[in-house]
Amino acid sequence: MFFKRKGKLRREFNEQLLQTLEVSKNDWMKQKEIINKCVEPSEEVVASMKVAEAKYFFLIREAKHRKVSVKG
Repeated sequence: MFFKRKGKLRREFNEQLLQTLEVSKNDWMKQKEIINKCVEPSEEVVASMKVAEAKYFFLIREAKHRKVSVKG
């Protein structure tokens, strides 16, 4: 009984991780695109892009650690 719940929780959190990973990737790409289009981006914009990049790579590492992949 408890083991079935553990597997269900793991699947739910893995799915949530993949969704968060996708949102984070889109955010990072938008920030990167804004910086590429700016002539002189402000330091705030550059810092927010670096934060978005760090979040994305953290989530990538977490997905690798959990051995989660997108099945399509």
